[in-house]
Amino acid sequence: MVRGMFKSRTFRRVFVKTPGAETKIHYRKRKPSKAKCGGCGVELKGVPRERPYKMQNIPKTAKRPERPFGGVLCSKCMRKEIVVRSRSE
Repeated sequence: MVRGMFKSRTFRRVFVKTPGAETKIHYRKRKPSKAKCGGCGVELKGVPRERPYKMQNIPKTAKRPERPFGGVLCSKCMRKEIVVRSRSE
């Protein structure tokens, strides 16, 4: 019998083939939602969608794009912000 906490769809069901040719169900946590741009809310490119325990093993350069405001703003909003800051100087 499955444990009560696994009856809801909080955990996703993964079918795993065992060495004994049986198919078992493993319950795994779902992935978090995709990173969104702070300016316009569009999904960010180049930011992985993983759980924190997997993110801590990924190198820093793979967690966000190597540019100003990388991982916070999309490329369009980044360009607008750079133009606004350069005009104010």
